[in-house]
Formats: sequence, structure tokens, C-alpha cells
Amino acid sequence: MSPGSAPIIRCPVAKTKVAYVAAETTLLASMARVWCQPTRPRSLAPTVERPALSSPDALGGDADGAIITLMERVNNPEQLELQVGVAKVSKYATSESGDTLEMTERPHGGLSLVLADGQRSGRAAKIISNLVARKAISLLAEGVRDGAAARAAHDYLRTHREGKVSSELVMVSLDLVTRTIVVSRNCHCPVLVVDGEVLRSLDELSEAIGLYERTKPVITELPVSPNTWIVAFTDGVLEAGGRVSVTFDVAALVGDFVTRGEGNAAALADTILARAMELDQQRPQDDMSVLVLSLVPVQLKDSARRLTVRFPLPPF
Repeated sequence: MSPGSAPIIRCPVAKTKVAYVAAETTLLASMARVWCQPTRPRSLAPTVERPALSSPDALGGDADGAIITLMERVNNPEQLELQVGVAKVSKYATSESGDTLEMTERPHGGLSLVLADGQRSGRAAKIISNLVARKAISLLAEGVRDGAAARAAHDYLRTHREGKVSSELVMVSLDLVTRTIVVSRNCHCPVLVVDGEVLRSLDELSEAIGLYERTKPVITELPVSPNTWIVAFTDGVLEAGGRVSVTFDVAALVGDFVTRGEGNAAALADTILARAMELDQQRPQDDMSVLVLSLVPVQLKDSARRLTVRFPLPPF
């Protein structure tokens, strides 16, 4: 092993195979080698005192300063938090919503949310969406990957109901192992993603689960980065205003809300639901559910996790 190189650990896996696992000190070791190299002469001009390197603006393209900045970023990454907002309402004159939302912590770190929309509405749809959401969330809680969980939920529903009923399914997971956000879709409603100043729609064609044998989810992985917003909703929101021939432009509303920067995930979910109900003249023509996730800088420094739920009770 040459001086200064990263140590290599040899792990015998089989008689003919050897796995090489590099130590995690590779990046710091390489930076240390560059830092310890003697500085090259740059010019014969009189020496000018360097400005303090406490801010990026003071670097001015200096290589040594860039190394210091990189080391500071490695040691002090920006601390983010995940915010989740959900708002849902049942179809007008229906006592129970056919949409079901479930949430669980992932065993290896992170959070998963499952939104299922059962066929039709009311009690029958609730039974279907409960069955699907419960199956998917239990598998995710056991460490099953998102794609496999979605396929298993499809197989379970198709077997249980003999391929006669369907359910739309959206799963959004923050995976701290891969440091990605995984969006899994089996629905015709798009999922909106805002990454910084760019808004895009995940609207690739996908099928509801429960009907056809080879149904599979459409999966998108997004890197964990600041100011990322993810908005999922059911068809009651997408088709709001159809009775009066008005189209609900959810993407425009989301883009305007994020641009203003005046609210959190819960406020955006409430805003979308309120607008959808307004277009349906406060009489929703279908079950409406909105799920919003946002990755923003940490607001409270106590590292506590918080969950707030508002659940209106029916009259007894």
C-alpha cells in the first residue's frame, strides 16, 4: 500500500470472489494530500495579504480557499427537515371517504406515506383503499422496497377481489439510506415536483392496481435537496370544477404558492383543497385528498419530531 492511499479491506465472499471495500476516509485523505502540497509560485508581484476565508465571497477563485470551503461543507452540511401536510374531505352527502392515507417510519431511516383511492366512493371504496394501504404500509414498515410493496399490494387486491375492483395508489418515501425521495405511482393523477425554481409534473402513463396481471408502478427517484416540494392528490381534486366546465390548474396554484414562500406543507395542502371545493361550489363531486411534502431548512433546533392531526368527529 502506497503512502497516503486509502486502506483497503479484503472481505472473502466465496472461494473465487473477493470484495474490496474502500474506507470512508477516501475524500478527506485526498483533500489532506492536496492541502499538504507546497504552494506553487504564482507571480513575482509583491505579496498581498489574503482576505479572511470566513465567507465564500472572500475566496476569489483561490484553490486553497476552495479546499477549505469544501471541508467546511463536509463537516457542516445544511440541516434540513421534512414537513408533511395532508388535507382530505369526502364526497358530498357521503359519510365516509373512499381515500385512505397511511404513514410509517422506515426501519433503516426515513418516512413513507401511502395514499390509496378505492374504486367509486363511500363505504365500499373505503374497504378497498383500506385493504390496499394497509398491505403496502405493512410491507414498507418491514423494510420491503417501494416497488415491491406496490406490486404486492396489487397482487393482494387482485387475488382478494378476483380482478373485479381497482384502486389508485401513490407512495412517497424519504429514504435516508439512499438519500433520495422515491415516488411510486399507480394512478392517472400526476405528482407535482418543485425543485428550487423548477416545477415539473410526473405524469407518465400508469395503471390502477387490482385489475390486470402485469401491472407495475412508475417509480421516480429524486435527490434530497433543499426547497423540494412534492404534491400528490386524488382524482376528486384533479376533476374539481368539471360540473361547471372549469379546469383546476393545480400546477399554477402550487407554483404561485412556492414562489411567494409564505407557507409550509400543511398550508399548501389546505390551499389546494379549499380551491378544489370552491370550484365544486362546496359540494365535492368525489372524495378529495391532498398530500404535500417539503424539504426545507430546519426551523427548530431541538431535533424533536412533531406530528399534528385534526380529525373532525361526526355527531353522536
